[in-house]
Amino acid sequence: MAKENFEKKLQNAKEILETLMKPEITLEESVKAYEKGMKELQAAQKMLQDAELKIQEIKAS
Repeated sequence: MAKENFEKKLQNAKEILETLMKPEITLEESVKAYEKGMKELQAAQKMLQDAELKIQEIKAS
């Protein structure tokens, strides 16, 4: 599986949020979607932190 980019992670999280907002979703489906959404957001946050570190390294050079 190809590594997804930051924008794709955010898009995935947005789609999961839309799923969570559906009234017909079951509790079990909600929990699974929430867990998946949090993983997507955590991965996006990690990518953002890595980019910030790279920028700081470049500025320090």
